[in-house]
Amino acid sequence: MGIKKPSWLEALYVEKFFVPCSIHESAKKNEKNVCCLDCCISICPHCVTSHRFHRLLQIRRYVYHEVVRLEDLENLIDCSNIQAYTINNAKVVFIKKRPQNRQFKGGNYCTSCDRSLQEPYIHCSLGCKVEFVLKHNKDLSPFLRKCTTLQLSPDFFIPQDMADDDMANETAHSTVVDNDEPWGSSSSGSGSENMSFPCTEFVRKKRSGMHVCGRTANNYKDITEEDMATSMSRRKGIPQRSPLC
Repeated sequence: MGIKKPSWLEALYVEKFFVPCSIHESAKKNEKNVCCLDCCISICPHCVTSHRFHRLLQIRRYVYHEVVRLEDLENLIDCSNIQAYTINNAKVVFIKKRPQNRQFKGGNYCTSCDRSLQEPYIHCSLGCKVEFVLKHNKDLSPFLRKCTTLQLSPDFFIPQDMADDDMANETAHSTVVDNDEPWGSSSSGSGSENMSFPCTEFVRKKRSGMHVCGRTANNYKDITEEDMATSMSRRKGIPQRSPLC
């Protein structure tokens, strides 16, 4: 007897996505948008670190329906004849069937839900193709592909407060400001009062012509009287007005 449905495929239909994670109820960004194909459960970004050695498939949303990237899904199953849609420069495939009430004339129709499709596609979703194959072939094994590793895309958001030490070190460079270049002195607001500046940066006091090399942005009180005298001596004299005629 042929293979009907692998466990991970069943999980894509049964598990609920984009609902709050019960394990991380009080955490932000706790919507379940990942399917762990090895555990066959839906998980949130806070759970990813506990499943990072498993096959992970990111679930996305398009017009209120769950979709997956075609590039990821093709590692698991043959996706030929399934109509794909482009979202953010990436092709995606719907997971479940989307029945269409209105019947259009001409063109192709989905083999399972009669949705109108572009040629040459005959399935509107992964679920419709699986249903069609099982109905006619009784076996999915020729369409399944061996996939031992499947990782999330590099831009997937993983909360740093839940990451372990190794992952925290890997992501730290994206949140720490490089200090190779000197800090600018144009920062404004109360938050810039205690900001340290390298000595290569000059603080200029307007209208006085004073240039002082300081360690802090508000370190004017450490200016010596000698610095003040030197600065004042560089000022231009009082401008002389021309006599009135």
